[in-house]
Amino acid sequence: MAASSAFGLIQIVPRNILGGAHHTSANEKLNIAGIGVGGQGSTNMRKCQDDNIVALCDVDHSYAAETFTRYPKAMVYTDYRVMLEKQKDVEAVLIATPDHTHYVIAKAAMELGKHVYLQKPLTHTVLEAKKLREAAHYHKVQTQMGNQGHSSEHIRLLKEWLEDGIIGDVEQVYAWTDRPVGGNPWSDFAVKAKETEEPPVPNNLDWDLWLGPAQYRAYHPDYHPKTWRAWMDFGTGSLGDMGCHIIDPAFWALDLGHPESIEATSTHWIEEVATQTYPRASMVQYQFPARGKKPPVKLNWYDGRLLPPRPDDLPDDIKLPNNGALLVGKDGLIMHGSHGAGGLRVFPDSKFKAYQRPTPSIPRIQGGQQGHVTDWIRACKDGRPASSTFDYGSALTETVLLGVLAIRAKNQKLYWDSDTYSFSNNAEANALLHPPYRDGWAL
Repeated sequence: MAASSAFGLIQIVPRNILGGAHHTSANEKLNIAGIGVGGQGSTNMRKCQDDNIVALCDVDHSYAAETFTRYPKAMVYTDYRVMLEKQKDVEAVLIATPDHTHYVIAKAAMELGKHVYLQKPLTHTVLEAKKLREAAHYHKVQTQMGNQGHSSEHIRLLKEWLEDGIIGDVEQVYAWTDRPVGGNPWSDFAVKAKETEEPPVPNNLDWDLWLGPAQYRAYHPDYHPKTWRAWMDFGTGSLGDMGCHIIDPAFWALDLGHPESIEATSTHWIEEVATQTYPRASMVQYQFPARGKKPPVKLNWYDGRLLPPRPDDLPDDIKLPNNGALLVGKDGLIMHGSHGAGGLRVFPDSKFKAYQRPTPSIPRIQGGQQGHVTDWIRACKDGRPASSTFDYGSALTETVLLGVLAIRAKNQKLYWDSDTYSFSNNAEANALLHPPYRDGWAL
C-alpha cells in the first residue's frame, strides 16, 4: 500500500494508545461539563460547543436558563458535587462561578481526574492558589486560567521585543483599570442597606450552595448575580477582577515572580464598610527584586478611574486607554490596552519606526486570544500544556491577591516572604491569607 494511502487510513487513534484516561485523541470529542454557566460561563461554553457538552450546573436555574436551553442534550444540575458523582462520562470541567467558590469546585474536579478550566482570578485567597497549584501537579490534569489575553499575539510580541532590548531595562510599570464603573455596591450605602433589608430568596436560586465555603449571611440581590465582586467574602475587587488581565503582560514578559513588598492606599475607610466591601478607588505599589540580570521593578496599580502620572517620554497628545499599562524602560516606553490587547505602542515613535523586529521565538496559540478555551481543550487531548496553566495562573493570582490584602491592611507596608508564605511584619494580614471556611467546608 502506498504511504499516502496508509496515512489516509490512520485518522482516529484510541485514547488508551495516547496515554490513558487523561488523554483524548485530537479527532475524538471531549466530554465537557460547565459549572457556573449564567454569566461569563455562558460565553466560555460557546467556545466548547464543537465538543460534547454533557452536563451543566448552576445554583441559579433562572440565571442559567439561556445556557441550559442552548444545549438540550446536556444533563442539568444544581449541585456540582452531585454532578461530579453521578456524571461519570465527564472528562473536563469549565468553572465560571464567583471567586469564593473557585477553589473548592476545581479541587473536587481534579481529585476525580478531570481537566479544569477556571476563570480568573484563580482563587479567592492566596493560600488557595498555592494549594490548587499543588493539586494540579499531584493529579496530573490539564489546566487553564481564564485570562484569555495570555493566548494573544500581543503578549508574545511584548516579551520578544523586551528580550530583544527594544526599550532597555524596565524598572517601572504602571497598570490601571476604570473598574468599578457605576459604583453603588462599592460604597457605604451597601452595608447600611443590608441592616434593614431581607428580601426573599428567589425560587430558582439555591442560596446555601451559592454561599459555599463563605460565612453565612442572608440573601440580597446586591450579592448575586453581578455585584458580588464588591464584597470581600465573595470577590476580590477591581484588582482581583482585572489584575490577572492587565498585569499579566508585564508579569510574564519581565519574569516578575514574587514581590518583596506591597503597600496600598484607597478611598473609603469607614470601619463597618472597610471590613466588608472594597473601595471605589485604590492605588497599590509592588516592589519586585532583581531577577538574574534584570533589575528590580516597581509595579504601580490604579483602579476606580485613577490614572498614573504621565512619563516624560509620553507625548502630550497620547490619551491613556481606560484599561492598560505602561512599561517604562531606560530607552523608551511601551503601552498596551486591557489584556495586553489593543496593540502595542512604542515611544518614541522614531525608535519604533527604525526597529527591526526579531524573528518570532515564542510558540503562538491557534486563534490567539479568541482561542484560549480551545487551547485548553487541545491540551486535554494531546497532553501538551495550555498557555496559562495553574502553574503560571497561580503565581499571577498570588501577586494580584497580595495587592488585595494590602488594600485591606489600611496603608501598612507588607513584606512578603515567599519561602514561608507569610508576611514577616503583619500578623493581621497573615490571617487574611486564608480566612476560615464555613462549617462543613474544608481547604
